[in-house]
Amino acid sequence: MISIIIPVLNEAKTIQTTLLTLEKSPSLEIIVVDGGSEDDTLKLAQEWGAITISSPQTGRAKQMNTGAAIASGEILLFLHADTHLPRGYAKMVQDTLGRSQAIAGAFELKIAGEMRALRWVERMVNLRSHYCSLPYGDQSLFLKATTFQDLGGFPDIPLMEDFEFVRQLRKAGRIYIVPHPVLTSGRRWQKLGVLKTTAINQVIILGYFLGVSPYRLAQWYRTFQ
Repeated sequence: MISIIIPVLNEAKTIQTTLLTLEKSPSLEIIVVDGGSEDDTLKLAQEWGAITISSPQTGRAKQMNTGAAIASGEILLFLHADTHLPRGYAKMVQDTLGRSQAIAGAFELKIAGEMRALRWVERMVNLRSHYCSLPYGDQSLFLKATTFQDLGGFPDIPLMEDFEFVRQLRKAGRIYIVPHPVLTSGRRWQKLGVLKTTAINQVIILGYFLGVSPYRLAQWYRTFQ
């Protein structure tokens, strides 16, 4: 079984469409973890038939760890609420984790939107993922539940939890990138512009490498937004 864990916060505009792209099957378990939504996110997820639970409002890491703790699947896949998996993703996940030395996997990235600059972002993300084995959370990271448990789950920090977890995974084995993209919303880039959004992301990453506290970085990120 594959358990798909979706952390949400006020995602009523996106969650239903995302869930509709996931087939209902006895071999799939869909867990929606709410971080305190004030809209109809949970209601819509429940109407679709997903397992729904609530988590303290302390960040996406806590939500994903909470979902993983109740998951029944041998494989865990972490999916953003505004991201759609490619058709046939279940077999891709199983085949990838069956490869020699595979510790985890993720998908290539495609961003919804017609701006030419988004194609540049996609190319940079996919090059980084393939050659540096460094996918980010919006690329739908997946791994065996036993591996997740052995590593202690996502670090309980308010930002960069996916980045830090992937760094831990790279020390334990190989992260394979599936040559098929997930489709993620372009809303972040559309809100602030591609250049500004990319610059903010790079500043946050640089700050993290320089030892700035994730809590301070989370404050900066909220200010930038």
